[in-house]
Amino acid sequence: MVGKESRYILAGIVILGFLALFSLLWGQYPISLEVFRAYMNNLIFSTPVDASYNLELIHNIITEIRLPRILLAILIGAALATSGAVFQAMFVNPLVSPGILGVLAGASFGAACGMLVSENWLVVQVMAFVFGFIAVGFAVLVGSMVTNSRSTVMLVLGGVISGSLFTSLLSVVKYVADPYSTLPAIVYWLMGSLSMAQLDEVLLVAVPILMSIAGMVFMSKYFDLLSLGDEEAKALGVNVGLIRIIAIVLATLASSLAVVMAGIIGWVGLIIPHIIRMAIGPSHKLLVPLSAIVGGAFLLAADAVSRLALTVEIPIGILTSLIGIPIFIIVLKNARAAWN
Repeated sequence: MVGKESRYILAGIVILGFLALFSLLWGQYPISLEVFRAYMNNLIFSTPVDASYNLELIHNIITEIRLPRILLAILIGAALATSGAVFQAMFVNPLVSPGILGVLAGASFGAACGMLVSENWLVVQVMAFVFGFIAVGFAVLVGSMVTNSRSTVMLVLGGVISGSLFTSLLSVVKYVADPYSTLPAIVYWLMGSLSMAQLDEVLLVAVPILMSIAGMVFMSKYFDLLSLGDEEAKALGVNVGLIRIIAIVLATLASSLAVVMAGIIGWVGLIIPHIIRMAIGPSHKLLVPLSAIVGGAFLLAADAVSRLALTVEIPIGILTSLIGIPIFIIVLKNARAAWN
C-alpha cells in the first residue's frame, strides 16, 4: 500500500513539474528549451552564451513575471484544495468547501476592510484571516441553531447565510471606498487574478500557507477516525475537540491567505477533493497530500489558459468558476459513492 501511495504522489509531482515548466516557457514571449538551458547554465555555472540571446530580458521575464505567478498559483491551488478536503473531513460533509462555508466571502470582506483602512499588507492579511474564521464560525452557529446535528442541508444553509452576510458587508465597503483608487482595486482583485504576483510577497506568504498545509497533511491520519463518528474516535483515543479546532484553524488560515493574495477563486476547494476521492478512495492519509498537489496543478493549468486563451487575460476566478461548474455536475453523479 505504501508503494501505491508513493506512486500516486510521484505521478502528481511529475505532472505538476511539467505544468510548471510549460508555464515558465510559454507565454506572449515564448522561451525555447535551448534558450532556457543556456540561461540556466549561465546562471548556475556562468557558462558563456550566444550574444544573440537577450539574457537580461529572459531573466526579467522568468524572475519578475512568470516564476512568482507559477509559485503563487501552486500555493493557492494547494491551499484551497487542501482546505476543502479538511473542511469536508471535519464536518463529515461532501458539500463543504471554503467557498460554501463563507470563508472566501468573509476573508474578502476582511481584506477589503484592510485595504480601506491601511496600506500595510500585514494588516490586510490579519483582517482576512480573522473574518474568514468568523465566517466559518457563523456558518456553523447558524446550522447548530436550527438543529443539533451537522446535517448537510443545515450546514450548507449556514454557509449560504454567512456568505451572503459578508458579501453584503463587502458591498458596503465598496460603496464607501474611493471610486478613483481603492474601489477599482477592490473590484478587480475580487475577480481573482495572479497578475500582480511579486516574488518577495509570494515568498513571505508561502511560509504560513506551507506550514498550514504541512499541519493538515500531518493531521490527516486522524481524519479517517473522525469520519467514524465522534464517539468512536474518542474510544480510539482521539481528542476530537482539539483535532477539529486545530484543523479548522489551519484550513481557514490557508484559504484566507489565498484570498489575500489572489482574490476569490472558487470551486477549487470543492471539486478537487471529490475528483481525488473518486480516483483513489476516501483515505485522508493520501487524499490530503494529493489534494495539495492536484490543486496546485489544476490552478496552474487554469492560469495558463487564462493567459493564453485570448489576447487579453481572463481573470482566473471567473475561469475556475466556468470550468468548475460543469466538472462538479459530472462529479456530483458519483460523489455519494466516492464519499462512502
